[in-house]
Amino acid sequence: MENPRFDNVITVRTDPAGGSITLADIAACTSFLLREWPGKRGDKHRAALQACSDASSGRKSADSARRAFVQAAREAGILINQ
Repeated sequence: MENPRFDNVITVRTDPAGGSITLADIAACTSFLLREWPGKRGDKHRAALQACSDASSGRKSADSARRAFVQAAREAGILINQ
C-alpha cells in the first residue's frame, strides 16, 4: 500500500469548541474518515473513503482522493482550509 502525500494539506474541525487537525496524506484522511468523522456518513463520505482506498492501491491519484475528501468535509461543515 502506498501513502501518497498531498501538495497542500487539508485542515478540518474536530470538535465544536474549535479543535482542528491537519491532514497531509492518504493514510491520515482514511483514518479520519473511519475513526473521527463527525455526524452523518453519506454518499460523499463513502466516495472519499473509496477514493482514499483507490489512491492507496495506486488506482487513483492522491489529488483525486484529496478532492473527494474536501467535498465530503465541506458537505459535513468541517472544512477549515483546503
